[in-house]
Amino acid sequence: MLHLKSPQLLQVLEKSLRKSLPESLKVYGTVFHMNQGNPFKLKALVDKWPDFNTVVVRPQEQEMTDDLDHYTNTYQVYSKDLESCREFLGTSDVINWGQHLQIQSSQSSLDEVIQSLAAAKLVKVKRTQCILYMMPKTAKKLVPSLLDSKNLGPTSGPSKTINQDMFKLSSLDVTHAALVNKFWHFGGNERSQRFIERCIRTFPSFCLLGPEGTPVTWGLIDQTGEMRMGGTVPEYRSQGLISYIAGVQVQMMEELGFPVYNHTDRANKIIQKMSRNLQHIPMPCDWNQWVCVPL
Repeated sequence: MLHLKSPQLLQVLEKSLRKSLPESLKVYGTVFHMNQGNPFKLKALVDKWPDFNTVVVRPQEQEMTDDLDHYTNTYQVYSKDLESCREFLGTSDVINWGQHLQIQSSQSSLDEVIQSLAAAKLVKVKRTQCILYMMPKTAKKLVPSLLDSKNLGPTSGPSKTINQDMFKLSSLDVTHAALVNKFWHFGGNERSQRFIERCIRTFPSFCLLGPEGTPVTWGLIDQTGEMRMGGTVPEYRSQGLISYIAGVQVQMMEELGFPVYNHTDRANKIIQKMSRNLQHIPMPCDWNQWVCVPL
């Protein structure tokens, strides 16, 4: 195992991962943000260098003090070789299989590796597979081959207009984390709320404040740079507000030079329709999450 510590090595890793997009997207996005100051205090591990097979990005050990917190104990994985990946992920100094944890990857092929390791280490696994999208400008810059058959119109900025007397564009405050947590599909508990608070403190966030002065719709990004945890309170749904805030979020992140991407559940037809309207590009690979709990 090698820990890539220097900024120069992390920049080389980012360039190398770019060549493997979109399958490397979750790891690429994370390493990109590590190269922007590493605000989540992550570390990048490779099995060998420079011709690596497997990359694992994870928190520093001092960040992973709660054995039950799989929101913090998160690993992003990309591998070119499943057999070497199995060996690498099986070592205790790469993944602490004694904790509640989650593994994220844009590679569905890792499922067999993770399931077999979990069985050997007496760990229960819950896998979630979702549709992965990349924003048009990001795809044009990073994976232009994905756009060859697309006839895309202008996409920058919000696609909807809103009543600016009723709604005010703003950013989230940590005091809003409980509201976001209440509506987040993967949240709803104390540890997820702490994770949301950390994302709000660390990264740009976006919301519309309603007449009461509280958020009615919002969008965040996580440590991988992915647009996540977006939502709208029930009484303001079906007004196009989430489309508006998503358009603002994409525009702002593109102006910052970030790779912009997100995912949605296969059953969430509303967000899929919004993604089509906003010309988000569906990836040929999936968004995958494996939540692992020791038995």
